[in-house]
Amino acid sequence: MAPKETDWVEGAHERASQKKTHVSFPQLKYPSLRDEGLRDPLQWLTGKALDDGAEGLWRIHDKLYDFTTFMKKHPGGAEWLELTKGTDITEAFESHHINPTTEKMLNKFYIRDAKTPRNSPFTFHEDGFYKSLKRAVHEELKKIPKEASATADRITDGLFATLLCSSSLACWFENYFIATFWYIIASVSLAMLTVTCHNFIHRRTNWRMYLFNMSMWSYRDFRVSHVISHHLYTNTLMDLEISSLEPFLFYNPREDKPLHARFGFITEYFFFPFLFLLTFTKRFLSIFLRKGFFKAHYRWHDAIGFLLPLCMWFTSGSAFLHVLYTWLWINCTGSLIFFLIAVNAAHHHPDALKDGDQPKSETPDWGEHQVEALLDRKDINGNTFAVMTLFGDHALHHMFPTLDHSILKYLHPIFIEFSEKYQTNYRASTQFQLVIGQIKETMRTEFKTVDKRPLYPK
Repeated sequence: MAPKETDWVEGAHERASQKKTHVSFPQLKYPSLRDEGLRDPLQWLTGKALDDGAEGLWRIHDKLYDFTTFMKKHPGGAEWLELTKGTDITEAFESHHINPTTEKMLNKFYIRDAKTPRNSPFTFHEDGFYKSLKRAVHEELKKIPKEASATADRITDGLFATLLCSSSLACWFENYFIATFWYIIASVSLAMLTVTCHNFIHRRTNWRMYLFNMSMWSYRDFRVSHVISHHLYTNTLMDLEISSLEPFLFYNPREDKPLHARFGFITEYFFFPFLFLLTFTKRFLSIFLRKGFFKAHYRWHDAIGFLLPLCMWFTSGSAFLHVLYTWLWINCTGSLIFFLIAVNAAHHHPDALKDGDQPKSETPDWGEHQVEALLDRKDINGNTFAVMTLFGDHALHHMFPTLDHSILKYLHPIFIEFSEKYQTNYRASTQFQLVIGQIKETMRTEFKTVDKRPLYPK
């Protein structure tokens, strides 16, 4: 039985102020290193390893495995196992492997049982919502045309070509208004290309995921902050996409939320334009601030972003300082557009479950939590280009992140069928309503209880 509203809210505020446990899941430890240092992906992985009881191995449910000899053979690429060594990868394993035969391979790498309980509230019962949906989706995928993913490839390639051409034209034209027109096209193209590349970052190693680095951001960092953190622990205190924005933006409700954070929908316009360059700078400085960082975490693709100004210089024939100036404007404007798309996509709305709101269960089904933590957009999901460039079909994407965005529409009917069967709180809104909701969420300080939230879709 759920606690009384007044008791739960009082206890939640106390836990939030003391930072001893998760607010929504009081049986769990407050994430180590969450509020310290640079709040970057490497720090997040280090803190997670401290909490997960994986003993330097890979943990799945309550068992420990050693995938060292399997890393180079991993179909998704060695990087996934390299990044997650020493952590609990239960949520990642379950959501990234749809084929049930994958589970049978684990026995080859089993070492021993874990000594401590899992530091995660989410469950994956065989007869629960997510596992049942996953089995149905595995069968449904056999019916989808093999060429269905070609649309996503063409959209990404088209945006890449548009970025190269428009950024060069922005330098080449001397007329202010014509140059400004192409600068705007280049900025929008950079933002949308970065979003579409997110589709490829979730999947096995491929060349299109490297295009994400045209923004100066690291796809490798994004695999941690977005794929391994945000997607698996959405809107909880373990969600790096929330904690990394603090203390500028607070999306989790807090009674002591500072004034500047309550008006985050305004201050973000001063902060977001520089995030692409700031993340690159922070990663570069880590070479000097962290011992062994260069060898362990810096890669050749960190320099891909410099190819854009070089291309602009060679093709436009303009002075290098003019090219650099134009590129900086394109990067900053593209950064602002990207992050405005991201924060207004699905999760930052008062009706989306946050850490600080009372869940229906302290050990929820992982899939049900994903549905609770977002709102779909009915005006985005019907168009493949919009889905690719605006984080569309978000509920299904969170259920099965390794699937190409352009095939998610084929799975929507079966997803709705199982959502109704298991009475999940699936909701579809509009882009405008989510923009308004994001403004309300930055200002929200009060926790929500079960009694205040609809349990079933309207």
